Amino acid sequence: MKQGKRYAEVAKAVDRQVKYSEADAISMVKKNATAKFDETVELHIRTGCDGRHADQQVRGSVVLPAGTGKNVRILVFAKDAKADEALAAGADFVGADDLVPRIQGGWFDYDVVIATPDMMGVVGRIGRLLGPKGLMPNPKLGTVTMDVAKAIADTKAGKVEYRLDKANIIHVPVGKASFTEEQLKSNLDALMAAIVKARPSSLKGAYMKSITLTSTMGPGVKLDAVQFGA
Repeated sequence: MKQGKRYAEVAKAVDRQVKYSEADAISMVKKNATAKFDETVELHIRTGCDGRHADQQVRGSVVLPAGTGKNVRILVFAKDAKADEALAAGADFVGADDLVPRIQGGWFDYDVVIATPDMMGVVGRIGRLLGPKGLMPNPKLGTVTMDVAKAIADTKAGKVEYRLDKANIIHVPVGKASFTEEQLKSNLDALMAAIVKARPSSLKGAYMKSITLTSTMGPGVKLDAVQFGA
């Protein structure tokens, strides 16, 4: 893909052969985020896992200390008292069976879906629509729970999900380019600690083959995995 002049200019400052320290990488990514909008800072990890095997799946969530810098829209499947609890906690949309035809009609104006366990039969009817978009509630991620208030609070506080894609790569937002270096560091440290801990016990060989920090429109900066205990 042909890169623009702006990208080519900022990319000159990054040596693709070097694995940078966390502090240097964060500084470079912030400096190179020169687009006219507040770019998202992203972490990309190429793993040695084979996601085709259940015992080598990597998936989880973590609350970023400094948040994501994004206004997250939350949809909650709940009824009666739990629906009232979700609304009081700040959910953007709350419903039950009435939400099914809306979603079947192509409504996806939300970023996270939370459901109480008793509503999973309803949610399952639209699983083929929510699943491919990464919106399907999952008890392992805390999005299928009776404590909807806590789930909403964690999500709004900066909870992010990490998982392997089809190429066994993890892609996760770390924050915004407008964040301070200290904020990005605290988020990156929390995220890396969670991912390192999630290493599959059955994996042989390297867990993290490459770690790259970048911004939406900026060049990637490679990180040394050793500094995170990986």
